[in-house]
Amino acid sequence: MFDALTRSWNLVKASARVLSADKELLVFPVLSGVLVTLVSLSFIVPFALLGERTKGDEANALAVLAMFLFYVSTYFVIFFCNSALVGAALIRLRGGDPTVADGFRVASSRLGVIFGYALIAGTVGMLLRAARDQSKNILVRTAVSFLGASWSVATFLAVPVLVNEDVGPVDAIRRSLQLLKRSWGEQLAGNAGLGLVFFFAYLLVGLLGFGGAFLLAGVNGTAALAVLGVTVLAFGALAIVGGALNGIYTAAVYRYAAEGASEDTFFEPGLVRSAFRS
Repeated sequence: MFDALTRSWNLVKASARVLSADKELLVFPVLSGVLVTLVSLSFIVPFALLGERTKGDEANALAVLAMFLFYVSTYFVIFFCNSALVGAALIRLRGGDPTVADGFRVASSRLGVIFGYALIAGTVGMLLRAARDQSKNILVRTAVSFLGASWSVATFLAVPVLVNEDVGPVDAIRRSLQLLKRSWGEQLAGNAGLGLVFFFAYLLVGLLGFGGAFLLAGVNGTAALAVLGVTVLAFGALAIVGGALNGIYTAAVYRYAAEGASEDTFFEPGLVRSAFRS
C-alpha cells in the first residue's frame, strides 16, 4: 500500500512539473468544464418539452434520441479539449514549448476523427446505461460495470493515438488496446495512481470544508456559507488541476508505449513503466 501511494505521488509530481512549465495547459480542462455545462443547459429545455408534449412510444423514441445527442455532444466537447491538452503536452515532453493555440491547432486538425470517436463513445455509453438501468439483477449490473471498466482500459490511449497518428476512430481504439497489450499485458494495475492521490485530496477538502461549515452553522450562518463557497471552489480547482495532470500523464504513457520513451526532463527513468504491471 505504501509503495502504491509513493508511486502515485511521484506520478503526480512528475506531471505537475510539466504543468508548472506550461500553466496554460489549465485552459483546456477549464474550457471543457464550461462547454460541458453549456451543453447540459442547452438540453434542459428539449428534455422538458419532451416530457410535456409527447406520450408513449413516441416519447420513448424521442427521449432516446435526445439522450444520444446529449451523450455525443458531451463526449465531443470532452474529447476535443482532451485532444488539445494531450497534443500540447506531447510537444512539451518532446522538448518543445507549446502554446494554447498549438493545442487547439492539433485538435482542430483531427476534428472529424474526434467527432467519429464521440459517436462511438456515445453509442457505447448509451448501451451500457440502458443495460444498467433496465436490470435490477446485481450480477447483471456488476457485469455492466465490468464492461464499462474494460472499455475505459481499452480506450486509455485512444486520444493520444487520435492526435498523433493518422488513423480513424475505430483504428484508434484498436491501436490503444494494442499498445497496452504490447507494453504491459492485459491487466492495468497502476492506472489509478493520479486518481488515488486526488481521492485523498477531495476527501481532505470535503472533511475540512463541510466539517467547518457544519461547526460554524450554529454560530455564524454567513461564515458557514462562505466556507461552503470556498469548499466548492476548491473542489473545482482540484477537478481542473486533476484533469490537466491526467492529460499530461496520458501523453507520457503514450510516448512510452508507442515510442519507447520511458523518461524525459520531467519523468524519471522507469516511473511511467512502473505504473503498469501485467
